[in-house]
Amino acid sequence: MKKYLAELVGTFVLTFLGCGTAVALGCGTDTASIVGTAMAFGLSVVAMAYTIGGISGCHINPAITLGVFLSGRMSAKDCGMYMLFQVIGAILAAAALAGIVGTAVGDPFITTHTGANACSFGVTNGLVVEIVLTMLFVLVVLGATAKTNGATNNFAGLAIGLSLILIHLVGIHFTGTSVNPARSIGPALFEGGQALNELWVFIIGPFVGGALAALIWKVIDTEE
Repeated sequence: MKKYLAELVGTFVLTFLGCGTAVALGCGTDTASIVGTAMAFGLSVVAMAYTIGGISGCHINPAITLGVFLSGRMSAKDCGMYMLFQVIGAILAAAALAGIVGTAVGDPFITTHTGANACSFGVTNGLVVEIVLTMLFVLVVLGATAKTNGATNNFAGLAIGLSLILIHLVGIHFTGTSVNPARSIGPALFEGGQALNELWVFIIGPFVGGALAALIWKVIDTEE
């Protein structure tokens, strides 16, 4: 249970600090706000990796959990429980953020008062972006934490966090960058407009991307 609770706490921190930064900076209105938001998400992952990594592995993302499960590194039970507690953590974070800054139901802007995701160039474009970016991100996670990397996996948290910054720098313009179903579910429930209508993109896209990453890793992993 402690590792499940660790995932809840970690996902809460990621969602609250990442989306909170997006809200505070008005992400998408200028380059500085985009860079600041990207750094917030990445640094949140770094912080949590070195906080709860030894307890749960610090997935704090259902797409990562799926990739880890398909790679044979965790049980189906843990996979399901991780995802459940990750979503709970994200919902609690979105509720806290909404309570602090207020909500704007139906606001279609990509960074609403809860930092919800939205497809700026249509759902097809958004789906492709989320699949590709999640695939790249989860591939970094699987590789950085692999036993075949030896001592370098001690720096996995840093590598994963920095890669998430890069992922956000690419994706914010198109989808607000999710690559994390839990992080999207929480804010979408409070935004209640475009983000909720397009939520399926930010669930299916990351899951497909995570599965593809696991497949690619199985092909290139020297341990296999």
